[in-house]
Amino acid sequence: MPARNKDLHGSAPDKSATALLLIDVINPLAFPEARQLSRFVPAMTRKVSRLKQRAQTAGVPVIYVNDNFGRWRSDFRRQVEHCLKKNSRGAELVMALRPEESDYFVLKPKHSGFFATTLETLLRYLGVRRLILTGIAGNFCVLFTANDAYMRDYEIIVPPDCVISNTAKENRQGLQLMRKFLKADLRPSARIAFPRSRTDRKRTKPPKKKMDS
Repeated sequence: MPARNKDLHGSAPDKSATALLLIDVINPLAFPEARQLSRFVPAMTRKVSRLKQRAQTAGVPVIYVNDNFGRWRSDFRRQVEHCLKKNSRGAELVMALRPEESDYFVLKPKHSGFFATTLETLLRYLGVRRLILTGIAGNFCVLFTANDAYMRDYEIIVPPDCVISNTAKENRQGLQLMRKFLKADLRPSARIAFPRSRTDRKRTKPPKKKMDS
């Protein structure tokens, strides 16, 4: 591993052993099977939103890993704007899970979040060893990202209630592959434990004893 830069050029200000990845949730749902997948979107959106809030409270970085959908002259912010248009089937999904200023983002040209992207470099600077993978679709982009994470020796958690595919069967198949071959932890999102935030640690810190005069 190359030496870290002393300044923030090419570096990241946060340090965390864990990162939460939101894969392809900035999505117009403009593909033939989107009607099938859409029925699973509301439940997933609620679960991912809660998980993201808990991650932020604990100081765990949130990284959006998103397909560019062939829009090579676009950037991530324009992707968000595009998906929020009134005629976009994915507008409600994106409105609920839209990124915040403190979030990171990586645009990917293919299925895996690692292929031809800056994700690995970002994770290295953050000091991440454990990845929580959520998003769309469990049997494609989440699976391919998990595969590449496994080959890089990351610990992988994939909460089944935060991952969807076109059908429930396809989603189960993707999850089973990740558990069997990639050693993925498939615990539900509510059972994922985050470290306490710095604020919480300060609150629970015992008061200093006064020295005897």
